[in-house]
Amino acid sequence: MSVTSETREPRLLTSATVSVSKGLVTIGAATILLFIVSALFAPSSVAPGSLQGMLPIAAVLAVAGLGQMLVVQQGGIDLSVAGAMSLAVVTVTHIPDQNNSLLVPAVLLALVFAIVGGIVNGLLVGGVGLNPIIATLGSNALFYGVNLLISGGRPRITTSDLQNLMTGSVLGIPFSVFFAVGALILVIVLVRHTPAGRRFEFVGANPRAARAVGLRVRVHQMSAYVWAQLLYCVAGIMIAGITAQPSAYSGDSFLLISVAVVVLGGTSLLGGRGFPVATVIAAIFLEQLVQFVLALGVSTAVQTVVQAAALAVGVSLYTVDWRGIWYRIRGGRTRPTRPAPAS
Repeated sequence: MSVTSETREPRLLTSATVSVSKGLVTIGAATILLFIVSALFAPSSVAPGSLQGMLPIAAVLAVAGLGQMLVVQQGGIDLSVAGAMSLAVVTVTHIPDQNNSLLVPAVLLALVFAIVGGIVNGLLVGGVGLNPIIATLGSNALFYGVNLLISGGRPRITTSDLQNLMTGSVLGIPFSVFFAVGALILVIVLVRHTPAGRRFEFVGANPRAARAVGLRVRVHQMSAYVWAQLLYCVAGIMIAGITAQPSAYSGDSFLLISVAVVVLGGTSLLGGRGFPVATVIAAIFLEQLVQFVLALGVSTAVQTVVQAAALAVGVSLYTVDWRGIWYRIRGGRTRPTRPAPAS
């Protein structure tokens, strides 16, 4: 059975002047409610110091989530995010080795690695036609191979310039937040306000129809992986600056949650339209949720469980026909249909 574009993207709530996605409304309301509950039951989790520690990590997650969103829009999934981010961390810490004059060349090298990695993923998925899970798992292993070749698995102290850039703030807002906002604006402009971006969304929503009208489906699918790798690279560089001595495996903790924020933001795992703003808000929601749980005195081991539960809720929220289930619980066999208008 074919999947129509109506089932592949969340319904939009529209008016004469505004168009708001269901995912944005849902995750926005959930985030506001979470902060209210946090203030009532765990005030320390919303204290200025706690927010200063939460926002930089949320910014990193937001950038990585935007990259994952672009891949998911094409009906794929990128499991190389961990290796890509870790490789960026290692490149900008081990190559300079605390020498600020080598930071820019190291950043440029990290971007080159990202572009090459994106092309590899794009060729494997869009060109050869491999399953995206298998293809990106393979490239993830490749990224970690290069990572270990450079680092030997050992952490190294980041350069002072990068640390000052990422840990500084303006009016109490960490610089890392501005990087996330910049990435958000870039994605919105490229996807929503350019002809190529609109074709990109159309290809993700209905590849067969896009191919029928002459669009280069494989090119758009490949470009999603390249742009995703560039965003993962930026997220990895941000981690390297936020953490004084980042691990060579710093990206591992972002694999599951990079998918979770995309799903919680309302982007369908089947592809189609993506929701960048909702994805960024979902990153704030997830990080605050973890901080709230930890403030209650729960073990840090529960963090992964909380993230997995949030992912499960997100998937069920946007894919399960809750009205149909409720109708069957009440004794109906099928969903009620609206009567046809009288002629």
